[in-house]
Amino acid sequence: MRTLIVTAFVSLDGVMEAPGGEAGYRNTGWTFKTVEFDEAAYEIKGREQQETEALLLGRRSYEEFAPVWPQMEEFAEYNAMPRYVVSTTLEQDDSRWPATILRSVDDVAELKKTEGGPIAVHGSAGLGKSLADAGLVDRYHLLVFPVLLGAGKRLWSEADKDWTKLSLVEHEAYGNGVQKQVFDVVR
Repeated sequence: MRTLIVTAFVSLDGVMEAPGGEAGYRNTGWTFKTVEFDEAAYEIKGREQQETEALLLGRRSYEEFAPVWPQMEEFAEYNAMPRYVVSTTLEQDDSRWPATILRSVDDVAELKKTEGGPIAVHGSAGLGKSLADAGLVDRYHLLVFPVLLGAGKRLWSEADKDWTKLSLVEHEAYGNGVQKQVFDVVR
């Protein structure tokens, strides 16, 4: 069974919306506005590209990334690996950044059963919540920023469900206040 990793930049209150910039959100670009850049804090992002073998996105994140990521050298490994997008409305993928369209969380469960290495989920707040609620997330890679944003899309759902136990497997605090937290889901 393939490992499904949700990776996100989050505020201390769990907001993950528009960390690098996105039109329509009042706190857009908050990762760059709230702390000084510290390259060491982003080491995990490079490692994720080396350790994962597929990328999974929700439709909105896919549509935001598709025009931009293919030209970004820092995402060369992601650009070379298979990509999947979960959407009930997307009719076809973006030819600039081809992806296989999955229609449901059940399709993701089937993807996890295939041969291959870990699958990384970037952005995709709605998808991440649905995957967690379905019990499909195996690991979280979080960069937690020392800021409270209040409103915005959050990493975790507010569904009334049984608790999920996590095991902290890696952590580090950086001089700019950002914390790396890596959790495995305990089953």
